[in-house]
Amino acid sequence: MSTVRRLSWLALGVAFVHSVFGAIVRISGSGMGCGEHWPDCNGTLVPTFTSYTTVVELTHRCLAAALLGVTGALVVVARRQARRDGAAGARGSVAGAASLALGLEIVAALVGMVVVELALSSRALIAIHYAIAMAILATLVIAVQRAGGLGAATTRQGDASRRTYRGAAAGAGIAFVTVVFGALTANLAGAAQSCLGFPWCRLGMTDVSGTLPVQITHRVLALLLFLHLLGLASGISRRRESPVMVRAAWTAFGIVVLQIVVAASLVEFRLPPALQSLHQATGTLVWVAAFALAALARRAGAPTPVARTASVSQPAGAAGAIA
Repeated sequence: MSTVRRLSWLALGVAFVHSVFGAIVRISGSGMGCGEHWPDCNGTLVPTFTSYTTVVELTHRCLAAALLGVTGALVVVARRQARRDGAAGARGSVAGAASLALGLEIVAALVGMVVVELALSSRALIAIHYAIAMAILATLVIAVQRAGGLGAATTRQGDASRRTYRGAAAGAGIAFVTVVFGALTANLAGAAQSCLGFPWCRLGMTDVSGTLPVQITHRVLALLLFLHLLGLASGISRRRESPVMVRAAWTAFGIVVLQIVVAASLVEFRLPPALQSLHQATGTLVWVAAFALAALARRAGAPTPVARTASVSQPAGAAGAIA
């Protein structure tokens, strides 16, 4: 495995852990563990750990710094390799995707700074911060695939039909909206508790400040994603497309099934913190798998048919001469 591919995988892994730890910060109530200070913590770079909230929040910030470092290293190494290969300016490079991810990470850090300085009072900024985190994961998925990972090394153009690409792209869109509504459900006061029980609210239903529709919408979207990916995976298998596309589709569907099992356990056991964290982690994995499937289908999409050019008519004189 090349250095670029290893760094791509490492960056994606750190980004995933960082995203999951962000949920732990919220669940544990550690968002203000460093006070309204950024980038320092409680007014110093090396704070006194008098509370677990400080440990959790500072760990989250250290993971963000590690992600910046790994992605920056990936940009440098990928550009050097591209120059050696004589493709420094080529489109679709690992360096291009990594550079975009690095830019998004800097933006995410700045948005996080504003969120902290506003003492977590802006729900809109928190939602934007989450959306940027999902975009970072998507760009790093592309970087991994351009380095040959996530099935890209064994995929060739024509391995996936246009129908598969359209279905996979739609699945990624549904997955994104579903995880965003999941984040809204987790962050809006009373939304998570508004419907307890699975599949319906048999253990209790409340509507604090009109948050019940958010919870119900999230569940409907999850069901829609389940059915869509089931149909997509079945269709890819039935059309006998490449094994790597079949595996990617069934993997994405399997992760959605796992997420539904975790979600059902979460509401059945009345939202224990450990299951809340696991639910967020599997939800993030759903987004990564669905986007990876769509990106792979685009990469393996059937080439656009080239229209045949009309044959040049022979001059009348030449035709007559031949005749």
